[in-house]
Amino acid sequence: MTGIGTPVNARALDVNAIAAGRPTRVVLAAVRIAVGLMWLQNVNWKRPPDFGQEAGNGLYQYTNYAVENPVLAPFTWLVQNVILPNFALFGWAVLFAEFCLGAFLLVGLLTRFWAIVGILQTIAITLSVLNTPMEWHWSYYLMFAAQFVILATAAGRVTGVDGLLRPRWSLRSGPVARLAMAVS
Repeated sequence: MTGIGTPVNARALDVNAIAAGRPTRVVLAAVRIAVGLMWLQNVNWKRPPDFGQEAGNGLYQYTNYAVENPVLAPFTWLVQNVILPNFALFGWAVLFAEFCLGAFLLVGLLTRFWAIVGILQTIAITLSVLNTPMEWHWSYYLMFAAQFVILATAAGRVTGVDGLLRPRWSLRSGPVARLAMAVS
């Protein structure tokens, strides 16, 4: 009974509310897992110890595109003056970051943190290759979209380790538990 002046459950009347049922949870888990697998699959062509520097291919080639086909002058300067002269260190950092990114998204642990890392990595990739001939720029825009979906929905809470550990973290008051709650 909802007469004039009678409070109404706003949620019950919100016909525009996004469904949070099982199909939505399955799709969120699938997106998170697919993005994790994408990052892991892309680790395959980042081959140590020189990451393509000697042959001029692989990670080295794609990083060098930032200099050959500049998108943003400060980023081009950074690549030319900091990254390329220290390429082996950079290559190991990228390999480690992308492996962790894929693995953590795959299992759904600290998902929001890794989605932010994915967004930052996608920015770096986009600034390196966006103006490169024959690159399909929409692939980078879709990477952004997928990372933002994972970030906004905390997709690790659905069939991920975050969903299993958050109840435990919520019972603790220490800084590590508070940080884990924030980034999961």
